[in-house]
Amino acid sequence: MSDVTIRSACPDDLEATTELYNHYVRETPITFDIEPDTPVRRKAWFEQFAETGRYRLLIAESGGRLLGYAGTTSLRPKAAYETSVESSVYLAPGALGRGIGSRLYEALFDALTGEDVHRAYAGITLPNPESVALHEKFDFQSIGIYHEVGRKFGRYWDVEWFERELT
Repeated sequence: MSDVTIRSACPDDLEATTELYNHYVRETPITFDIEPDTPVRRKAWFEQFAETGRYRLLIAESGGRLLGYAGTTSLRPKAAYETSVESSVYLAPGALGRGIGSRLYEALFDALTGEDVHRAYAGITLPNPESVALHEKFDFQSIGIYHEVGRKFGRYWDVEWFERELT
């Protein structure tokens, strides 16, 4: 783990983060996107992040290889929601179970200290006990389940929603 670096994302990370995300699109119900994306189409998503402010994207890497990323995005587009963010973390398949998700979330929430962010929310497609445990480790509390809210791979999936106070 000492060889893992956590840093803010830079434009050179667009392609690798897109490919990592596409793994989850193709192979899992974790995201409800059903078609892989391209770096060109994902560029607008990537450009919302900055080194300060509410919307951050942090990268975990080792030896120049992307191990995962964590970020915060807008919860909803209406102005009254602006101090609430949605957080997420995605890990490369070989990086699971190594504590990298915890390191990313710790760095992400430390980076948000002092920013005008009141709460973070996370939606977890069920079942996903590892993600639930990660979020609970960072003081997220379950606030409810959207039952059969998304259809992927020929079946319906539940999403459990969690929240964490940040201020």
